[in-house]
Amino acid sequence: MLKLEPRPEPSIIMSYASPLLAVALTLVSGYLLFSLLGKDPAQAFAVFFIKPVSTLYGLGELCLKATPLMLCALGLALGFRANVWNIGAEGQLTLGAIVGGGVALWLHDVQSAWLLLPLMLVAGALGGMAWAAIPAILRNRFHTNEILVSLMLVYVAKLLLSWLVHGPWRDPQGYNFPQSPMFHDAAMLPLLVEGVRTNIAFLIALVLAAVSWVFAEKTFAGFRFKVAGLAPAAASYAGFSEKRNVWLALMIGGGAAGLAGIAEVAGPIGQLQPSISPGYGFAAIIVAFVGRLHPFGVVLASLLMSLLYIGGETAQIQMALPAAITGVFQGMLLFYLLAADLFINFRLRWKTRPRGSAAAIPVVSKEAA
Repeated sequence: MLKLEPRPEPSIIMSYASPLLAVALTLVSGYLLFSLLGKDPAQAFAVFFIKPVSTLYGLGELCLKATPLMLCALGLALGFRANVWNIGAEGQLTLGAIVGGGVALWLHDVQSAWLLLPLMLVAGALGGMAWAAIPAILRNRFHTNEILVSLMLVYVAKLLLSWLVHGPWRDPQGYNFPQSPMFHDAAMLPLLVEGVRTNIAFLIALVLAAVSWVFAEKTFAGFRFKVAGLAPAAASYAGFSEKRNVWLALMIGGGAAGLAGIAEVAGPIGQLQPSISPGYGFAAIIVAFVGRLHPFGVVLASLLMSLLYIGGETAQIQMALPAAITGVFQGMLLFYLLAADLFINFRLRWKTRPRGSAAAIPVVSKEAA
């Protein structure tokens, strides 16, 4: 009988190398996948991973798509360190877009970007935090599961956005399309470089990555998170409040996801639409684990995941590959990462049942009867 046994001392080197191993196995599986689809694997890899970043515009798109992934994953990673499983970043991103975008629509006459943009960013972060406060309240007050609550709130947020752009916020001059009016120039995030669509949200995300590292490694609250994640009993014995950790983790995650939402609608989209995210909040979960829950690892993992998004779109156009190929690569990456982590922490052993043990049980039972 095959059994998994915990390793006495899991390899620290392998724990850091496992994301690289997962990427390598994903590439091998991709080679087989492209061969089965009848495509030249070398050409497919070039189109998928090299061509999208071979131009300045492509590099700009890479940073643009990495921004919401990075913001969401930074917040989630801090929560995961404390065993607070916020799965609803997609909904918190949507609420951030609604609240921040609502400020842009409400203050349409304000032409000062120095006044309007900070208000929109703060409103977006507060919107995400308000949505994340719901699972925090329910877990602390009624011991509900924050995974289920935050996940279900994703669909509520998307329905709320759909209702707004189909109803009260629909552009009266938009030819009946379900979308809000376009934001004016003062409500748009400034671009970093002329000719690309990357805006200052990318710099904000990099700064927040550095802030996250300081929080996780240099503050007492970050230490509480780490102890609560590694040894919950020790954290309880030391008097660390679990409720405070839940509140703080969900507020950080919600605020970061809300910023990602307003960065999308005040950046490449420029208005509120029924769908503002291709699943950045869910992909950020993979980013957080591929980055080993470390802020700088999250930065690298978000760039990798962004490349998968852009490469998938390019392969879809140039090689007629299905759109689902991006999701397949994301799924394989997470699967191989979890498998590598499993075998880092456990070893597979073949155990045989001792002879006679099975027959001894009925004999004892018979005598007792």
